[in-house]
Amino acid sequence: MEDVTLGFTLIGVMVALIIMGLPIGITLISTGAVGVWLIRENPDLAFRFTAMATYSGIQDYLFATIPLFVLMGLLVSISNVGRDTFEVAQALLHRVRGGLGMATVGANAVFAAVTGVSIASAAVFTKVAVPEMVRHGYTMRFATGTVAGSSILGMLIPPSLLMIVYGVLAEVSIGAMFIAGVIPGIIIAFGFAAMIWGYATFFPHRIMAADAPVAVTERVMPASEMAAKSVPIMALVALILGGLYTGFFTPTEAGAVGAAGALVIALARRQLSLGQFWRVLKETGLVSAAILFLLIAAGLYSRMLAMAGVPQAIGDMVEHLGLGPYGFLAAFVVIILLMGMILDSTSILLIMVPIGVPIAQAMGFDLIHFGIVVIIAVEMGLLTPPFGISVFTVKATLADPRVSIETVFAGALPFVVVMGIALLLIAMVPDLATALVR
Repeated sequence: MEDVTLGFTLIGVMVALIIMGLPIGITLISTGAVGVWLIRENPDLAFRFTAMATYSGIQDYLFATIPLFVLMGLLVSISNVGRDTFEVAQALLHRVRGGLGMATVGANAVFAAVTGVSIASAAVFTKVAVPEMVRHGYTMRFATGTVAGSSILGMLIPPSLLMIVYGVLAEVSIGAMFIAGVIPGIIIAFGFAAMIWGYATFFPHRIMAADAPVAVTERVMPASEMAAKSVPIMALVALILGGLYTGFFTPTEAGAVGAAGALVIALARRQLSLGQFWRVLKETGLVSAAILFLLIAAGLYSRMLAMAGVPQAIGDMVEHLGLGPYGFLAAFVVIILLMGMILDSTSILLIMVPIGVPIAQAMGFDLIHFGIVVIIAVEMGLLTPPFGISVFTVKATLADPRVSIETVFAGALPFVVVMGIALLLIAMVPDLATALVR
């Protein structure tokens, strides 16, 4: 069997094993090792490659970014920053049509800038925003869909764990990826807000319950309370993004500063006991170890693909078919969207980035721009059935048997449409992703 044919066969076997339930890390590292063995017909070489990938895959100082940002996100999550951010946004937007939905989007956008994890946003705002929106007369479908839909901002607005994973796999600057995500994240957040305003203005019957109250009495929040609730989180966002944008911090240093800042906020709010802090540290270790193991496995997998000549073969096929750069990009995005129906975001990146990046680079794409497009496509998978992990997170956190998973998926569908439009716009106008990086 030719090396290229063997490479494609192993990709098919790997996807089948993942669908059958084998953990993605085990699948990647075993597929990579077996592939090297079969291609070179040397089991000793396969073991040496595996050892090399384990040693060199995560030894760089840059990889400290992962546990630091995970620690920062967990500390922020337990300090009730999400609740306070939502309350401030609600106070500012309660007079606007669809203001409570917009407040959820805005609070999620701010919260995303310090957590970097969509699932955390979905869990926090399900508890905070859904009951409040239902109390104001919004349908459960719209309330849960808004939380699930806007939670994807957690992986797009920097810092983002997906951006870190992509930066490592594509060997591009993680700091540049963070900065590149700012404008696309703002575009999508404003797109969500515009869509909500459109529904509230022209189709209110689609988002308001038939028995919605005529009016709900709102407590006027004093400016001093707004400042007390918003200044800590905004200061943390400004510190991280400002330091990255000016070049004062490296991504790793930004993670350390952000984690320290989140610790100060949690302590100042008296939300962090010694037992909670120990649990946060343990969870940080577990999450970080899992991600780092996946990156080791992906490193071996990408070396196997290069050894088999798979990226070169796909590039030659694309050129032969006459698809051109944007034809390739469209096909690549469609594959990612389809994979998003059955796999989680990190798994998709680990499988597809080693294949797509060499081809995209050969076709002249800026890898920062390509990465933003890929991450938006991957994030859409968080909202599409049957996997839709953000949707399942909302359903599980809500713990209400009267709310079906189909209700949440239906509520999230308009947000998927907005993301698709934004994806097309950003793909066609690369400067939207790269303007701040230059």
